[in-house]
Amino acid sequence: MTTTIDGQTVTVPEGTSIYDAAKQVGVDIPVLCHNERYDPVGVCRMCVVDTGARTFAASCVRPCEDGMEVKTSTPELERSRATLTELLISDQPPRAEDPKQNKTGDNLLLELADRFDVARETTELPCGSGRGQDSSNPVIDVNHDACILCDRCVRACDDIQGNDVIGRSGKGYSTKIAFDFNDPMGASSCVTCGECVQACPTGALTNKPINNIPIQPREQLDAVDSVCPYCGVGCALTYYVDRSRGAIAFAEGRDQPGSKSRLCVKGRYGWDYAASPQRLTVPLIRKDSAYPKGALSADVRGDAGGDNDRGRAGSGGDRSGGKPGRDGRRKPGGLVDYDEVMPYFREATWEEALDLVARRLMEVHATGGPGSIAGFGSAKCSNEEAYLFQKLIRAGFGTNNVDHCTRLCHASSVAALFEGVGSGAVSTTYGDVANADVVIITGSNPTANHPVASSFFKQARRRGTKIIYVDPRASTVAEHADYHCQVKPGTDVAFYNSIMHEVIRLGLIDREFIAARVSNYDELARTVADYPPERAAQITGVDADLIREVARTWGEAGAAVIYWGMGISQHTTGTDNARCLIALCSITGNVGRPGTGLHPLRGQNNVQGASDAGLIPMFYPDYQGVDQDATRQRFEQAWGTSLDPNRGLTVTEIIGSVLKPDGVRGMYMLGENPFLSDPNINKVRKALASLDFLVVQDIFMTETAEFADVILPASSYLEKEGSYTNTDRRVQLGRKVTDPPGQARVDWEIVQDIAQRIGLNWSYTAPSEVFDEMVELMPSYANLRHDNLGWSGKLYPNDDPEHSDGTVVLFDERFNTDDGLAHLVPAQWLPAKELPDAEYPLVLNTGRLLEHWHTGSMTRRSFALDSISPVPEVYLHPKDAADRGLAHGERVRVRSRRGTIELQVRISHREQLGNCFIPFHFREAAANLLTIDEIDPVGKIPEFKFCAVQVEALGAAHDADPTSTLGVSA
Repeated sequence: MTTTIDGQTVTVPEGTSIYDAAKQVGVDIPVLCHNERYDPVGVCRMCVVDTGARTFAASCVRPCEDGMEVKTSTPELERSRATLTELLISDQPPRAEDPKQNKTGDNLLLELADRFDVARETTELPCGSGRGQDSSNPVIDVNHDACILCDRCVRACDDIQGNDVIGRSGKGYSTKIAFDFNDPMGASSCVTCGECVQACPTGALTNKPINNIPIQPREQLDAVDSVCPYCGVGCALTYYVDRSRGAIAFAEGRDQPGSKSRLCVKGRYGWDYAASPQRLTVPLIRKDSAYPKGALSADVRGDAGGDNDRGRAGSGGDRSGGKPGRDGRRKPGGLVDYDEVMPYFREATWEEALDLVARRLMEVHATGGPGSIAGFGSAKCSNEEAYLFQKLIRAGFGTNNVDHCTRLCHASSVAALFEGVGSGAVSTTYGDVANADVVIITGSNPTANHPVASSFFKQARRRGTKIIYVDPRASTVAEHADYHCQVKPGTDVAFYNSIMHEVIRLGLIDREFIAARVSNYDELARTVADYPPERAAQITGVDADLIREVARTWGEAGAAVIYWGMGISQHTTGTDNARCLIALCSITGNVGRPGTGLHPLRGQNNVQGASDAGLIPMFYPDYQGVDQDATRQRFEQAWGTSLDPNRGLTVTEIIGSVLKPDGVRGMYMLGENPFLSDPNINKVRKALASLDFLVVQDIFMTETAEFADVILPASSYLEKEGSYTNTDRRVQLGRKVTDPPGQARVDWEIVQDIAQRIGLNWSYTAPSEVFDEMVELMPSYANLRHDNLGWSGKLYPNDDPEHSDGTVVLFDERFNTDDGLAHLVPAQWLPAKELPDAEYPLVLNTGRLLEHWHTGSMTRRSFALDSISPVPEVYLHPKDAADRGLAHGERVRVRSRRGTIELQVRISHREQLGNCFIPFHFREAAANLLTIDEIDPVGKIPEFKFCAVQVEALGAAHDADPTSTLGVSA
């Protein structure tokens, strides 16, 4: 249809709003309540236009009509807008007090006031106030007097993030935005994503300064476009930097296909860890008096009489806990006590430290051979750093003993995917949920672990996509699901076998797809025939009729995706669990089309990229097997050296090897903290203390660094350039925002310095040179270069990155297996390795919180994140708590066969009876002191999601000795 706007003719599709049509011809219509990201509501009336009708029309909601003539800036319209502006400005706080105008310079109402020459101080209208302010949130201020009730914050919360926290309360003049049931923002269910602040057009919602860095207008700050350093979603954001102070003032989301300007609390407010006064700034060498080697703090040693109250909220006094330091300030709670640990180290020059590292590692290598050396890299580092680190271990020390935290999150998923479809990456993106009729979200709590991805899931649900949520916990995802199958922990194989049993029985399989693209279907069908819903109900606790309904819903879907997390992978049967998901998608033809596929949601910011770059013991970069002769010869030629033909040891195997006489004796750890991240801390403690030599390269003194012989001060994510690959296969550039503190150095340069000292002729001058070398050896990354990744990154594989975003859906014609078929691997349900009994009657599940990440070394040094969630808690079903006489907030003891921790109890209706949940971020209540170190035989991933524990009041008698917060069993 054709419409004329201010004399310009524009042809637009039916349903196009006048506002959008006007933008196409360069006509700017002023708005307050409208934003293209939200559904239009037309409440502010600032965007009214003249269509020739009796009354003006709100252009954001009025669709164009064929032949319509529109005027957007007549004198009458301008008078209407000026009057409206004067009415609104009369209720605003004095301009000098407006926080958004003074801080960021983006108060849209004040911009209109300037346009129409209206000021609160000069209007003859009565000025109102009195609705009050709310400063209860640690990083967001609410000024109700500056609110114009445009509802942009409501729509940002509902339409974009799907959190449904903000609404309205009151009547008439007392009407105001409200959080939940008119609670203070800080006491509500608000998750502090900050989307409402980004949406607000006035000073009603503003960011508070963090670290006393004033928030100034954007034009006074440097804008650095980068990506978030936390989870695998890899949201695009912009840091606004005060160069005079060398610090970040605030951050905002920016547009990119994967995140579409959205952020969560960690991305928007969790960047200040890099400016922590606890940053390592100079190389450290362990003093001779600090040998024999071992942990240095009472907490990490597990000594009796440790300072058990350090860092505990709710016990009275200063929440931050800790002892007064030499500077008179209290140290942050729940972190390594620098005053206790630093006296055991001396400062050194970089030359001395690097020379010592190279000499000692080479001595260990000369004595024990290549197998005596191992390296732990980091999923927090860039692709280039991961590539160089694994190249150093392989080419410099002749061993494949190199791994990283993928072994602790999705190793079993990757093993099953390689076996089944020939690729370790996702087959479609999380944004492709928009094209799905049905999705299964299983073993994952994306609202906490992948918040921005979860917003896409919630949006899809509102548009009609059915969500099947399968998880032992009733997380907030369950509130958005059509079906919640609350399986008993460790029964996933039985559940999915039963779903496949029903899909086959009902004839809902895709016979054509199976015939053309699947192998071993008959064997799978025979296996799942033994899992009718009645049997599965007995094993899983899910009602048989619900299993039938879910199976029919999945089988009848035109397009369906499975998204899964560590609740699937972190089991001794993790590979079997993933095999079932692959089979379920394959037999229904739900792979290779839009809205279909397999997506293991990756946990850390670069766990996909680090794996792609070869930071795993059985693969060179791009998952090329180290035990394949032709592959090995290719890398030998590229790197100019001979390479080990045998697969290396994994993270868990390396820890076990250290405790053997002829095992690993020297280790290089880059950005990993296995003392808290690995299972069975007692075993890890013993292994770290047994190493002949350990070098730790990190940004903070971690629990693991207490065992180091040399500590190298590294760069945070914010202090270097590099590429990162998110869970969608999107390769993006992280850009330098600030300088490293003191003598801290960029990680890839440190790795290169060590490489040169052990005889490798490396001379890289920039990350882009490393990336170019990587790409030459990685077919999946073919055609990518630093200079064609752009501001939004590119998906791989990508035939034409100059003009294409990349491939969203893989396997449209064939799988990456040798024969091009999906290889189905039947699985039988097996019970967990350690089952509850009378002494340890509860099943422990561990995982993440929204506000924290990994071992907490970054997030617990972030003001916002630690303020919102400062306390370790054990989540317990109300009846389990009542049976033990426990009250909400009470300090309790949790013990397993491996150790004891103390923390607060949280009564939670999200837990199943007989189960409990403990986040693993808190060193003062380290969940992994309790966990079992049994591993999946294929993926070699630990059993983090199932072990037997008891929860009891602190005064209860028991057989174990609660020696400290990181205590060991007697």
